[in-house]
Amino acid sequence: MENRSFIQSFIARAEFGPLVLLIVELVVFWGINPDFLSPQNISNILAFTVELGLIALAMTLLMTSGEFDLSVGSLFGFSPVLMWTLFNSGVTSLEMGLLIALIVAALIGLVNGWFVTQLKIPSFLVTLGMLLVVRGSALFITDGFPQRTWSAEGSWLANILVGDFYVGSFRIYASLFWFIGAAIVLGYVLTQSRTGNWVQAAGGNPNAARARGVNVSRVKVGLFILSAVMASLAGVISSLRTSAANPNSGTGYELEVIAMVVIGGTALTGGRGTIIGTVLGILILRVMRNGIVLIGVPGLAYNIFIGAIILGMMALHSWLERRHQAGT
Repeated sequence: MENRSFIQSFIARAEFGPLVLLIVELVVFWGINPDFLSPQNISNILAFTVELGLIALAMTLLMTSGEFDLSVGSLFGFSPVLMWTLFNSGVTSLEMGLLIALIVAALIGLVNGWFVTQLKIPSFLVTLGMLLVVRGSALFITDGFPQRTWSAEGSWLANILVGDFYVGSFRIYASLFWFIGAAIVLGYVLTQSRTGNWVQAAGGNPNAARARGVNVSRVKVGLFILSAVMASLAGVISSLRTSAANPNSGTGYELEVIAMVVIGGTALTGGRGTIIGTVLGILILRVMRNGIVLIGVPGLAYNIFIGAIILGMMALHSWLERRHQAGT
């Protein structure tokens, strides 16, 4: 009886659907092309997963609070451009350039949060406007061309953020550990801390949260800052790994990140979020992007699969929610 209750509880969890989908993907792609699970291919999947994953982790908390940030993709492209511009012009060291880029990103997040909480403008509109401002700034600084960079190989900063080593034929980037660390910390914050309770209360019922003494505005502003800084850091990590800084980098990432979070089981309306589910959602979409190419499906069909997955997962989450409320 207890085992049955445990199984029912496990199936009802928001993470159950994404876990099943990820397992199905792995089995199908591996069955069609055995090279899919080769160490080299898994290394490639994880390298790209980390960069979008960092943004998705922060977006999980922000969406749990009932808000969105559409400017993360533009920040992903802008921050490396700013860092390399300062470095190439001799104004700062590479390390100071990174610090300035992160501070500017935090200020952008602060502006987003202020507009949303103080002027009561929907976050969708605020961050859409900021997306255009930030992307336009990156294009203006570079005249629309990729920024000239030098290899950061040998730099302690590059070693800390994107240094790599091999375990057999399996290549591991240092950025993977940053991602794992961020997932553990933010997962603890969301589920085990007072701050996490505030985040969920702010998204579930902000008026009741205020009545209980929660500073909803401060919570949301802090999450906008976190979202911007994580997007900035992800862009810098990508830039250091590829030795490139393109002002158009990150175009469309905001929608893909939101898709990862939604597929993982975080409620679009706020009030409920799951870091574990987001990690599964990240892996689902990155495995999908990689797998369809390996089995010969045109890469341009990727959005078709994303849309189908989102619709399917939303239907599954809705069904599980109804069953849970009905007590079955």
